Amino acid sequence: MHIPLDPSDPEPIYEQIRARLAEMILRGDLAPGEALPSIRALARDLRVSVITTTRAYNELVADGLVDAVRGKGVFVRAQQPEQLRNRALDRIDAALAEVARTARTAGIDADELHERLAHALEEEDR
Repeated sequence: MHIPLDPSDPEPIYEQIRARLAEMILRGDLAPGEALPSIRALARDLRVSVITTTRAYNELVADGLVDAVRGKGVFVRAQQPEQLRNRALDRIDAALAEVARTARTAGIDADELHERLAHALEEEDR
């Protein structure tokens, strides 16, 4: 499985893995019931430590996106649209709270934050 990773990104590698797998699950690229690669296989493919892939998988379990079955592997969990939306909103709220704290500390006003969010959304649409 190919997951693009950027070692220079301030986001930790395990979080990059978690985020890319979550995107694949939410887009439907990984179907409910589908097995993810083993922790060791994914670590080998991505050239990262087993600890890194283990943490990414544990985060996916905590997010409710996958189920870990002892001795069998990690499988994509069927998702309810409302649950997905609520989990996404929780993550967005947490990220926005952090952004607001950082902006307040740096003296950045709401108008500039709105402008930056609009720009980020435009970039994402490309």
